[in-house]
Amino acid sequence: MSLFLDTVKIEVRAGKGGDGAVAFRHEKYVPDGGPAGGDGGRGGSIYLLVDGGLNTLMDFRYHRIWKGNPGEKGMNKGMHGRGAEDIYLKVPEGTTVKDAETGEVLADLRQNGETFMAAKGGRGGRGNIRFATHNNPAPEVAENGEPGEDKTLLLELRVLADVGLIGFPSVGKSTLLSVISNARPKIGAYHFTTITPNIGMVRVGYGASFVVADMPGLIEGAHAGAGLGIEFLRHIERTRVLLHVIDMSAADGRDPWEDYLTINQELESYNLRLMERPQIIVANKMDQPEAADHLQEFKQKLIEKFGEFSDDLPQIFEISALTKKGLTGLLNATADLLETTPEFPLYDEDEAGADAVAYYGFDENDGKKLEFTVYKENDSTWILGGEKLKRLFMMTNFDHDESVMKFARQLRSLGVDEELRSRGARDGDTVRIEKFEFEFVD
Repeated sequence: MSLFLDTVKIEVRAGKGGDGAVAFRHEKYVPDGGPAGGDGGRGGSIYLLVDGGLNTLMDFRYHRIWKGNPGEKGMNKGMHGRGAEDIYLKVPEGTTVKDAETGEVLADLRQNGETFMAAKGGRGGRGNIRFATHNNPAPEVAENGEPGEDKTLLLELRVLADVGLIGFPSVGKSTLLSVISNARPKIGAYHFTTITPNIGMVRVGYGASFVVADMPGLIEGAHAGAGLGIEFLRHIERTRVLLHVIDMSAADGRDPWEDYLTINQELESYNLRLMERPQIIVANKMDQPEAADHLQEFKQKLIEKFGEFSDDLPQIFEISALTKKGLTGLLNATADLLETTPEFPLYDEDEAGADAVAYYGFDENDGKKLEFTVYKENDSTWILGGEKLKRLFMMTNFDHDESVMKFARQLRSLGVDEELRSRGARDGDTVRIEKFEFEFVD
């Protein structure tokens, strides 16, 4: 069983802020005590932290729901509740964070030690000491703690490598990686040997070095999910140079030219930007009989496709990974190509991290945008919703009349009364927010 996991869906629920307190000073010889209810503490946030020692998302396989710690409640004598500790979830380098519902890219975590706030903890509710005024020196008003953010995230791991080895299964990619780097992939004489990405560091002479990734072999239809190829294609997106390994011995009756066309077609079908990466063709297994004849035929078809003097004509290097022949020239050419090839952005700038303004409702009459939703459930019940309105509701302490009146004023300032009136609400109609019901008064 493989211990590699490169995509997982998790739910993060940040901690709720602590409730504010309603309290009053009752001290001997102090005639005018006044309000003394402290604020609640901040709820714990949930962060993603990049750990350079990880290379898989396996830690999230059996633990999909993460909950933040709630803040401490406010206390009397004006004492504030303690804020909760934040939670840090470790992820490997190259982890992309998406909103599982909208597909929006929230973060692309690539540097060791980098952090991302996955869910923000709720702020603590204010105690009644905060609401004291000249006209109301002893208010019985306090807020409940703000609920923490609740998100469903999709984590996708794309390995960080400069060079990607592409090609059909059993063309010698794993063998090539094992002889040019410090990687030791398991190699066997059967198809689909590689089922997880293998990464190795390659050093060229005394100076240049680069990271090479050998990933699961592609098959026809990989872009549509056939075989293991779709998993491979996700990881190749971060590479800058592709080494296209082709079995020139034509083992098992394969056609090297058809293999070359099929692999490139899969790259193009998955993401057109993959074809922007420069390719070097690696003619492998040249120690085998008839490999030279197959290579000559391959070169002729390549010239017919691109033109003999075209700048787009790929370089071809003849090697034998088994006997280690021809590797020096290949590695030098790869290092030179990397020096002139820039990084390819994984996402457009306006796709990753863009701030969006969310509106929760829409007036069908004049097209104005609302920060809440309104619909009629039956002849006399109106249902109010929306994230902002729900948050105000959850932060209201309905045990005190003054808190209820404060909530009513907040609804009025949002335009809820006006909107209900314009939609035909009448005196005595029932209005519901979550499980709380009240009568509409015109």
